[in-house]
Amino acid sequence: MSSYDLYSTPVPTDTWNVPMAGDTRFTWEYDDGRDRLLNLYQKGKDKQWDAQKRIDWDLEVDPVNVAGLPENFNPLFGSDIWEKMSQKERDEFGRHQGSWLFSQFLHGEQGALNVSARIVQSVPDLDSKFYAATQTMDEARHVELYTRFVHEKIGMYYPINQDLAKLLAESLEDSRWDLPYLGMQVLIEGLALAAFGLYRDMSTNPLVKQLLAYVMQDEARHVAFGRLALKDYYAELTDKERAEREEFVVEGCYLMRDRFKGREVFEQLDMPVDKCMEFVDNSDMYTLYQSLLFSRIVPCVRDVGLWGYKVQAAYEDMGVLDNAKADLEALMKQDEEIAEKVDEERYAAELAARQNEVDEAIALGTTPTD
Repeated sequence: MSSYDLYSTPVPTDTWNVPMAGDTRFTWEYDDGRDRLLNLYQKGKDKQWDAQKRIDWDLEVDPVNVAGLPENFNPLFGSDIWEKMSQKERDEFGRHQGSWLFSQFLHGEQGALNVSARIVQSVPDLDSKFYAATQTMDEARHVELYTRFVHEKIGMYYPINQDLAKLLAESLEDSRWDLPYLGMQVLIEGLALAAFGLYRDMSTNPLVKQLLAYVMQDEARHVAFGRLALKDYYAELTDKERAEREEFVVEGCYLMRDRFKGREVFEQLDMPVDKCMEFVDNSDMYTLYQSLLFSRIVPCVRDVGLWGYKVQAAYEDMGVLDNAKADLEALMKQDEEIAEKVDEERYAAELAARQNEVDEAIALGTTPTD
């Protein structure tokens, strides 16, 4: 453990309690189910993995540049603030930024753990309950994985971003069974999946690439689950009911847009917050980053049928409307293939290491002795 404190700010001693409304729904119909959802459930069972064994935890991570990104990916790069910072201050900023980012990933996964458990209770059909149960196990594994990563490789946690906390609470507090789906499976998981993909593809650190690839393999199924479960249901909504869901989407997307600006880091390090936020908001890098973050949400929202004027206007305002053209199926297939490739590379490396050991043993055994 480094000399840095484990938590960037004191952790409350009590739990965060979110009151929940709505029914726990039972169904006694056991002989019916949607084939695509049941196939997804089977895949969820087949793809279970152990975070302690599948991840190569011996790989090193630089705590001041967790993902191993070049300097120009820093959100303040090019600003007067960045130019005036010493190398020590930049390193400190890098550590806090990495801690903040992966802490938000961790908090989002705990949110997903609780919401997926809630979906098991509230969703009316059995095939959705089956899949949500496998997702609950997935999310527990992700919480385990990110907890270990932040604790061992960075050594400092950040508290949950309040925009994420608000959307989590709103997803759980509503009595309508589909709102946890919409808030978590489409918005929170969709944004997380895009963020994971960005860092998976840009990172030069083998451990970061590895853990993100494996988590994304699971998350792609979770977003697919949300799409399948909601698409049929939303086709039957009245105009008023659909408008209510679209309002929820608009508010949730603005919250998710603001979630990844990193304001908490500027505050924690006593930096000029307003100047930092102004630079971030107007930087070309952040504009591109924001657009890429919505690459999974926008086509999913359109696919489930929440594509009214207010939703499209909000996406136009955010500069992410073009993401509606993205092919979700192709993106999710790519996520699966990348995880499988990481597995193959790990297996090949392990095989080569074992072969070297055998060769050394043979060489040792054949060396002439005096």
